[in-house]
Amino acid sequence: MNAPEALTWEEGTAIFELLNVSAGYGGRNILEGISCRFEPGSCTSILGPNGCGKTTLLRAMAGLIPHQGQVLLNGTDVLKIKRPDLAGRIALMSQLNDLYFSYSVYDTVMLGRYRKMRGRLFSIPSTTDREIVEKALRATGLYDIRDRLIDTLSGGQRQRVFLARTFVQEPEIILLDEPTNHLDVRYQVELIDTLRSWSQQGERTVIGVLHDINLALRLGSNVLFMKDGQIKRQGDFHYVADRAFLSDIYDMDITGFMQESLNNWSIPEGK
Repeated sequence: MNAPEALTWEEGTAIFELLNVSAGYGGRNILEGISCRFEPGSCTSILGPNGCGKTTLLRAMAGLIPHQGQVLLNGTDVLKIKRPDLAGRIALMSQLNDLYFSYSVYDTVMLGRYRKMRGRLFSIPSTTDREIVEKALRATGLYDIRDRLIDTLSGGQRQRVFLARTFVQEPEIILLDEPTNHLDVRYQVELIDTLRSWSQQGERTVIGVLHDINLALRLGSNVLFMKDGQIKRQGDFHYVADRAFLSDIYDMDITGFMQESLNNWSIPEGK
């Protein structure tokens, strides 16, 4: 994936806010009384141990599961926004799955433009549609394989296809659930850099569930720590995180582990 070029998207802003939100499945709440706020143009990583409610929080934000309390997009409750309109403003990219049609990379990414094409005669892609798809393909390193069928791709390549399809929807907010799964280190870093660049175009907002704290900090310093269905702290990592707090969140000395790992990279030049 090449260094991301500047992407030009439709102008717009988003302020996303949750007020006393509780949500879960089968009558059992995973989240209890969640309140948080996300500013336009910000990148925020949701961090915490497995099972703490990170994915449930994303699904509540996207209006995909019932919830108590309010999820507000620019001051309007998402439950009051028509589903097609909401889908055009908030895009949720879930973890990679095997549910897809055997389309080419290009056609799969173009699917993200179909909502924009509704109401046009014959729903034929316009020059603008094609330009936006091409930019997304180049930014995600897929342009050279745009004619390949996606069922011939590796898991990491398919993950980038779905990210490109998300970009061309031109949402105000992208919600990501473990976007770097199935990617090698190079593509993890470049995907994060692409997301950060995208957020800077028209004050777009990125909110992503990540496990790797280093990748989270590459996306940006805004973090939201969760444990046991609760938000424990939110803000700039360097202000809200300390050794004792991180140890409590992860039930281990995560700072010591990171420092020990760094020592393993004390390798002489040329070896």
